[in-house]
Amino acid sequence: MHEPFSEVASIDYPIIDADAHVNEPPDLWQERVPSRLKQRAPKVLHTPDGDVWSFDDGKKIRPVGLTATAGLSYLQFKPQGYRYETIRPGSFDTAERLKDLDADGLYAQILYPSVTLAGARTYSDDRELQLACVRAYNEWLLDFCKPSGGRLVPQAIIPTTGVADATAELEWAVEHGHEGALIAAFPNGTYESTPDDDRFWAVAEEARFPLGIHIGSFTDAGLQATVTQSTLGFLAKAGASKAGVNSIDASFLVLFSGACERFPDLPFVVVEGNIGWIPTAMEQVDDMFLRYRWFTGATEIMKSMPSRLFHRSFWGTFMIDTIGIELRHHLNIDHIMWSTDYPHTGSDWPNNRVTIQRLFRGVPKDEVKKMLHTNCKTLYRLDHIPDRLPA
Repeated sequence: MHEPFSEVASIDYPIIDADAHVNEPPDLWQERVPSRLKQRAPKVLHTPDGDVWSFDDGKKIRPVGLTATAGLSYLQFKPQGYRYETIRPGSFDTAERLKDLDADGLYAQILYPSVTLAGARTYSDDRELQLACVRAYNEWLLDFCKPSGGRLVPQAIIPTTGVADATAELEWAVEHGHEGALIAAFPNGTYESTPDDDRFWAVAEEARFPLGIHIGSFTDAGLQATVTQSTLGFLAKAGASKAGVNSIDASFLVLFSGACERFPDLPFVVVEGNIGWIPTAMEQVDDMFLRYRWFTGATEIMKSMPSRLFHRSFWGTFMIDTIGIELRHHLNIDHIMWSTDYPHTGSDWPNNRVTIQRLFRGVPKDEVKKMLHTNCKTLYRLDHIPDRLPA
């Protein structure tokens, strides 16, 4: 099985996309939240400059833009100006999404949001409104995925209104068929870990429920409801984000919270931050740990080297990361998973097979299968997905 990969046509197993998204339909929250909250619940406003999302009765505004570009050329990308009537319906319609998967040669996708990608606080800090919006989304996503025959894999979002609310929503998500969840803060709702968080971690570990840490998590910067216009400053931030800048901060907050020590079977997924940064980050964090563990008190909390905890407890997704692939043996190769970012700007739909052929040429076929299929199938326990395609 050490034969090198050269042609995408040689792939005889279902390809699983470890990070894709929905663009939530305009009527999602208006149809699903209690009537007393509809005015403040997210809604789409039709403006001369395109559709925009309004949160909490206009306190935040987010244009429909860079999350809705599947099928467009780079020359058509813009941070605002799109309308739901013209974006690909695969963003929010199950049958159309499956058609788009088939066109791209993909079998299944792990699904994350777009509107709430930076966390439930996007809706509001008001507890009643946030909880209603979280449940509305989680219910809708299950309805969206149900007709797919297991090809679309739902990831719940978790509220940031306290450990009790986070744990209750997690338990609901596990019971009702979600296969993982997206966290944007610690279970207590802040960016500082507390002992009370263990109630949430324990439930997730018992369910073997992967917890996604997407770029934009664990920071107020990710809660900004607008996208900077076409400036070099935006380009700098976008490049840094895809190089792992956000992911290092967010994943290290979790790594050094003690959760990985106390809950060794709890899986975390660093989503959309790519993987090339991981080897050098692990080298440096281990060095700092050995130098600073005494005066920081780390010796009382962490009995293992940080890199060991990371390689055991964290998975990572990547899109275009040839450096990460070259460095794959400095990672846990069983914990890295390829993804498309569909329908966001990172996606090469409908030509991801061209991307795959370019990325993995020369890599042993058995390792390519891990990154395109086995690792994701194992993490999310997708036993219904076959190991081989029909002849």
